[in-house]
Amino acid sequence: MKHESKHVGSDGASSTATDEKHPDLHSTISIGEDQLDIPETENGDLRRNLSPRLIHVISLGSSVGSGLFIATGKALADGGPGNMFLAYLVVCLGVWANLQTLTEMTIAFPTSGNYIDYAYRWVDPALAFGAGFAEWLGWTSVFASEATFLVILVNYWAGGVVPEAVLLTIFLVICLAVFLMPTEYFGWIQYFGALIKAFLFVFITIVSLAIIGGAGSSGYVRNGSTWTDLPAFKNSFGGFSSAALLAMWAVGDQVFIGVMAGEAESPRYSMAHSASLIPWRVALFYLVSVVLVSLIVPSTDPRLLGGSSVASSPFVLAVQDAGIKVIPDLINACMILGILAIALECIFLPSRILRTMSLQGLLPPLFARVDDKGRPRWALVITAIVAVIMTYMSLSAGGTEVLNWLIAITSASFFTNWAIIAFTSFRFRAAVRAQKSRLFQVPYAWQSSLWPLAPLTSLVISSLLFACVIYTSIKPVVTGFSAYSFFSSTIGMLMIVFFTVAYKVVYRTPWRDPATADLVTGHRELSTEELQMLDAYYGRPLWRRMGTYLRVW
Repeated sequence: MKHESKHVGSDGASSTATDEKHPDLHSTISIGEDQLDIPETENGDLRRNLSPRLIHVISLGSSVGSGLFIATGKALADGGPGNMFLAYLVVCLGVWANLQTLTEMTIAFPTSGNYIDYAYRWVDPALAFGAGFAEWLGWTSVFASEATFLVILVNYWAGGVVPEAVLLTIFLVICLAVFLMPTEYFGWIQYFGALIKAFLFVFITIVSLAIIGGAGSSGYVRNGSTWTDLPAFKNSFGGFSSAALLAMWAVGDQVFIGVMAGEAESPRYSMAHSASLIPWRVALFYLVSVVLVSLIVPSTDPRLLGGSSVASSPFVLAVQDAGIKVIPDLINACMILGILAIALECIFLPSRILRTMSLQGLLPPLFARVDDKGRPRWALVITAIVAVIMTYMSLSAGGTEVLNWLIAITSASFFTNWAIIAFTSFRFRAAVRAQKSRLFQVPYAWQSSLWPLAPLTSLVISSLLFACVIYTSIKPVVTGFSAYSFFSSTIGMLMIVFFTVAYKVVYRTPWRDPATADLVTGHRELSTEELQMLDAYYGRPLWRRMGTYLRVW
């Protein structure tokens, strides 16, 4: 079969469709067992059993949760509506740039562990170690924070009747039981979690529009006075900085989809789809939400400053003020399910990061071992143990304080790793040029649109967020300067720098030469079935291809 088409940009390829019958693009691709596994080492292979349908829907709802429905209230209180909108707009632009940059490398090399692997082979093993450690610890701490947040949501109904330790234990049992199952079960749970979060967004949007129109027994028409009668850019750059860092925490670094490509049936189709879908989804969900929030709740509402329960969600506050019943309970229930889905991401991702670091020789070989179900069992066990310890630490006052520091590590690691991905992209392209590689000449090769626009944009936005961290650590919006506020804000970046430099000094790792950098290991050729599927997909009219982004079954 001759395949003439070549992909350019994110979805602009033309193709000569074959005359054969093709499987549905969201169904499981029939590929032999030898092609479903990732041929790596005697430690065992991960299985490519996450279908395009699962990855498509998971990417629709990934990282959507408390950051969207509750943290927007804190961003509004700190920065006002103008600063909040600009902050989320900048972060949404960063998501586009990061995914454009990451997808180009991921489609060529769909390895589990993703950009940690790329930093190792194209930049320096020390950079891979520092970024990998920060990513693992950051996401593991998010798991513990989601557990604490779940307790708060349950207590919205229970009022503290059920002991916190019991609720945390139930949360742990549910989450950890999922990872005793094969990976496809995890995929399906994430699938339904993503649908619930997407439903909640649509529902809240409709309710917010009704409130703007004056719905409710005590409602009134919103006329934009929250923008005109109050400071739109509250606390100047400090307000923007606070809102931007909250936006970064809420949106996440979105590398979750890239790591999942290591266990995807068709990384070429799934990652290209996600790179186009996720930026639009993030922009739609978050920018629409922040605009609605800015219209239905004033930035001076003291209830926003709590920021720790569904009762402080700006959407719930607006519903209660309008005299509408039941809806806060529905939001609470959906949020609990969404938190469970996010918590599963927080075990899946760091376990794959540990495995990649082990395969690279950055950690002992034990962490790379995979069982006959395709699960990296020891990486999962170690991650789960640390997650359990940090979760129960929240039962003590000191534990909560430590937990807040770990969450700060997560927030800083997200945009720091954006910069690492961008820099790795430049080294990857240098290796392709130096070795005259034909990676971008094969059928359906995928290249970042207008490269190097995306990695340059990531570097600029990462630098801006770095400035935000420094500014808020020196001049916090709420409290004055203190050594505690400074280190709690900057500890994420400091840890990445420390572990990178320490590993470099101790092991004297080599700086990768583009002429000899590894452009072979992990490269995945398209199978005959995938080529047929892509021929069928790109042979369709553009309007039909666009329709696949809306399909959830």
